[in-house]
Amino acid sequence: MKINWTNAIVAGILGTILFDISGFLMTGTWWDIPGLIGQKLGYGLLGGLPVHYGNGIALSVIYAALRPSLFGPEWFRAFAYTTAQTVLIVWFFMLPLLGAGIAGWDLNKALPIITLVRHYAYMVPLALMLNPQSQFSTLFGKPSNPQPC
Repeated sequence: MKINWTNAIVAGILGTILFDISGFLMTGTWWDIPGLIGQKLGYGLLGGLPVHYGNGIALSVIYAALRPSLFGPEWFRAFAYTTAQTVLIVWFFMLPLLGAGIAGWDLNKALPIITLVRHYAYMVPLALMLNPQSQFSTLFGKPSNPQPC
């Protein structure tokens, strides 16, 4: 199956927007992650934003490529991918690298839940737009398998 690049890119952007909105609703801080990325890179918020949204797009494209080989119903594929990505990359790599401990436990005891909820918000456009059976799969671009007339 071919990747619908337009849907993958748009799903990544929309997912990252939902990630940011859910983060704001839970923490009261807008663009905390791009701010942190920009601070670590030495470029400030304007440097962190493209990295943050680029990461959201990259994770969406990776999901689009892996989705056909994942098992279970469509919603579960997106759920399993997002959970694995959050636990393996965020909890066991990124947060310890930032000095927050595994799953951010040393920084805030609620951080494991906050990171999961934010990533599940990110997952929604992936589950809807990258599922070939979804009515949203043809929202942007051409259908992946058009039926002959």
